[in-house]
Amino acid sequence: SFPELFEKKNYELRIAGGAVRDLLSGMTPQDIDFATTATPAEMKEMFTSAGVRLINNKGEKHGTITARLHEQNFEITTLRIDVVTDGRHAEVEFTTDWEKDAERRDLTINSMFLGLDGMLYDFFNGYEDLKNKKIRFVGKASERIQEDYLRILRYFRFYGRIAENPGDHEPSTLQAIKENAKGLAGISGERIWVELKKILLGNHVNHLVRLMYELDIAQYIGLPLDGNLEEFDRVTKNIQNLCPKPMTVLASLFKVKDDITNLDLRLKISKEEKNLGFFLVKHRHELTKAMGPEPLRPYQDFIMDSREANINSKICELLTYQGEEHLLREMQQWTVPSFPVSGHDLRKMGVSSGKEIGTALQQLRDEWKKSGYHMDKEELLSCLKKL
Repeated sequence: SFPELFEKKNYELRIAGGAVRDLLSGMTPQDIDFATTATPAEMKEMFTSAGVRLINNKGEKHGTITARLHEQNFEITTLRIDVVTDGRHAEVEFTTDWEKDAERRDLTINSMFLGLDGMLYDFFNGYEDLKNKKIRFVGKASERIQEDYLRILRYFRFYGRIAENPGDHEPSTLQAIKENAKGLAGISGERIWVELKKILLGNHVNHLVRLMYELDIAQYIGLPLDGNLEEFDRVTKNIQNLCPKPMTVLASLFKVKDDITNLDLRLKISKEEKNLGFFLVKHRHELTKAMGPEPLRPYQDFIMDSREANINSKICELLTYQGEEHLLREMQQWTVPSFPVSGHDLRKMGVSSGKEIGTALQQLRDEWKKSGYHMDKEELLSCLKKL
């Protein structure tokens, strides 16, 4: 196993960062990253002579080697110090000092190491913070943020994942975020969107987005200046147990179509996300359930008349947005019925001209729709005789 290779050479190897946080929270980590005192060159030499496959990724200049072992990739990064940072990228220098490496990490809960013997190395009280569900920057918040302004959004993301209650922030942290919010203007839209989507699907989303407005962050990450916070309140209550897509939550902030266009200019969202946003903003108030025994009918009619791609999934997101839990379940069970009559059937009945066939089919389609798509071929054709 590869830990033995490190041991043989007297290099230290520990599990680092997010995986330690997950293991201590009793969760299975998505991927396990390692940190080591060995330099990239030493690791390459050691792995190559042991016949371990290395995956060529661009991580090497900041110290990361990826080894492929038992069908799994392992990222192993040399301990390092950030020498120069510009708020986006860092120049690094290697070190053998574990505390120095922990010092440049973002949050205390992400700055711990775990020895393979189970020993925890925790220089900044991360384990205490994790147990107390506190989100804090390592050292001075403003310094950490200035190294990479995206850390402002990472703070929010982990707050939504770990904190128990909304509003449990250190005032000095919020102050540092507010003073540095402008720095987000220089971060690429793609990186921001990745973080923002995770925030939108986490806990305390209402509290966190309101905080983005209070701390002047919203304008730098593509959100509308006058976001509709009342609608946002309503929708975040609606979706509580409903697994919405990120755009479904976000759409509630938008008053007009242009808000989505502006978001897209800043964040380069996918075409599908953009179209979902447009759809929700356009139909959220007009397309609602019917009174009476068939509340789903307006949605079903919409689908039947629509030529749009993915229309079913858009309608399900609309029901989620509206908080219609029962109708959503029903909609997910519903299969789009297919119209039972063809031009061929009409020819057999003696309707010959193409134009007449077209008209007749349209009339029958209308009858079929009126019946809630229940009429079968026989009923429709006998209906034709009456027409």
